[in-house]
Amino acid sequence: MYLIISGTNRKDSFTLRIAKLYQSILKKKNIEVQVLSLVGLDLMDRSPAVVQLEKKWLLPAEKYIFISPEYNGSIPGVLKCLIDVSDVKKVWKGKKALLTGVSKGRAGNLRGMDHLTGIMHYVGTVVHPNKLPISVVDTLFKEDELEHQETIREINRQLDEFIQF
Repeated sequence: MYLIISGTNRKDSFTLRIAKLYQSILKKKNIEVQVLSLVGLDLMDRSPAVVQLEKKWLLPAEKYIFISPEYNGSIPGVLKCLIDVSDVKKVWKGKKALLTGVSKGRAGNLRGMDHLTGIMHYVGTVVHPNKLPISVVDTLFKEDELEHQETIREINRQLDEFIQF
């Protein structure tokens, strides 16, 4: 199973919209995929709810797709907390990850993807080299539909590579 992690706890974010787009594209490619939204989750300590989340979402995943917005030149604290409170050896070690950065600015969270790559390497996750920065994300949508065809093509290319990875 693939797990897409929408790496923010902000409601109605572009990050979650992009995560759902990835899910839709993967389903068309006959890939079993779920989206984990961090909205409303308390990830400050390893509570019974976190252990349950881990069992339901993180442990069954073979491959992760992180959609991470840019927060102050890095990743959101809630995403880092998810990694920190999990059982690192069981959840992340030996698995594979794909990273996509989302930003209203022009860099598409490049720096944040570098930070997340370092974290993933530290916990033993292999990161696919094609990290996609999605810049000026707020201009790419019309209502809930991503209309920028070049971005859609790049997402498809990235996903095709990751499926083979």
